[in-house]
Amino acid sequence: MSSTWVITAKELLDLRRDRLFAVLIGFLAVATLISVGVAAASFRTQLDAYNLYVQQLAASGSTTAPTAPQLFPLQLLRGGVEYLEILGALFAIVLGYGTVAKEKYRGTLQLLLSRPVGRFAIPAGKVLGLAVVWFVVVAVLTVMTTAAILVIGNAPLQPIDIVRTLIAAVVAWLYLVFWSSLAIGITALSHRLSTGLIVAIVVWLAFVLIIPQIGDTMDPDNQVPGGLFATLQIQKPDELKVLANFAAFDGVRNGLEVSSITKHFERLSFAFLGIKDKYNQQPLGIVWADMWGYAITLAAATLASVTFAVGVTTRRNLQRKIS
Repeated sequence: MSSTWVITAKELLDLRRDRLFAVLIGFLAVATLISVGVAAASFRTQLDAYNLYVQQLAASGSTTAPTAPQLFPLQLLRGGVEYLEILGALFAIVLGYGTVAKEKYRGTLQLLLSRPVGRFAIPAGKVLGLAVVWFVVVAVLTVMTTAAILVIGNAPLQPIDIVRTLIAAVVAWLYLVFWSSLAIGITALSHRLSTGLIVAIVVWLAFVLIIPQIGDTMDPDNQVPGGLFATLQIQKPDELKVLANFAAFDGVRNGLEVSSITKHFERLSFAFLGIKDKYNQQPLGIVWADMWGYAITLAAATLASVTFAVGVTTRRNLQRKIS
């Protein structure tokens, strides 16, 4: 374990000096803060439109007013979650690839392999180093977005909101560790370093962009902005009756979506943050009852990715790397 911690410390020192890492994380942080500001501005626009409508009704002598739009603070994080699931996964791949590639490009690989380290010390140290880095990054992003909700969104937070945010942060950490570990393993298995990066990006394209998009496109309720059933003013019981006639189709569609680890991350985050209306303001026990399967799958996938990275990043695989 001592050699593993030495490798971990080395990775942390390298990442602290890495300008690309700072740029990527800075970009992700700025994008997340902007998304909170845009969401808050959108709500203020809706509220202004509502107030204007109420004034017009009062001027016309009407006493009946529609329900005022209500701000749920954690729903301001929707854009941030979407940035993290797409850009965060891509940045995690880049960093995972970089932990292997840098040793070859800097000429430090042979020096590292000449040291008396254990069989799993190098890959375990690299994975652990990235896990620590992502823990710090997620913690900083969580604090920043919480402050953004309070300052930019001008929305108060309750203690339960903080708990929900922390749960979402743990989910995000597992998701990022999954992609970094997968990139390490793929790069270690590839004969060429460039091939490892290309394969990892192809996997990212398939499971982050293509498969979830196909599943969303197949969802009838996504064919119209605001939802098809809501637009047609179909009540929930009637909606369920309609969907019952397409159970096989919906099963295929949902199965396609959940084959992507990104959908597990998104559904967990949206549920616990209340971004999905079904779970908004619901007790955590109810949310967990519906989401525990996704949580276990995400944790199992992350563990499998870490095991894969540690298992295939052998001395032999590292030594045969060419640019």
